[in-house]
Amino acid sequence: SWGGAVTEPVPQCHDEVCITCSDLAVEVRVLRLLDDGLAVVDTGAGTEEEVSVALVSARVGDTVLVHASEAIAVVAR
Repeated sequence: SWGGAVTEPVPQCHDEVCITCSDLAVEVRVLRLLDDGLAVVDTGAGTEEEVSVALVSARVGDTVLVHASEAIAVVAR
């Protein structure tokens, strides 16, 4: 196995499990786009989380499907 260091940021979970990094894909609303393909999203549970939107063409206000902190589809515009 490769012994290099992992450079990806560790998700900051507020509860036992983050909504956007659980085993389920969930719909969330994009609140703000950040640099480096990241966005702040509204989880619908009274919290905001940072996720990657590098794989999709998301805009502020879009609803995206997120799995493992990665937006995998834009589901509503």
